[in-house]
Amino acid sequence: MSHDNSYKLLFSHPEMVADLLKGFVKEEWVNQCDFATLEKVGGSYVTDDLRDREDDLIWRIRWGHLKTVAQMTIFV
Repeated sequence: MSHDNSYKLLFSHPEMVADLLKGFVKEEWVNQCDFATLEKVGGSYVTDDLRDREDDLIWRIRWGHLKTVAQMTIFV
């Protein structure tokens, strides 16, 4: 298994993503996140020249008092 696949497996768990954000990102917006709404979004798509691509991990989460939906990409 490559390092890339190991990290993708590690960051594919919502609990791990929540713990990393809470523990390492010292920004106010993190305190406004509703971690119960963490949802992994598909990162696969087709390129302009019709090749299949797998992208890094993308997560969707609600944050703020208006419960705005935000997406974040974890680059592995």
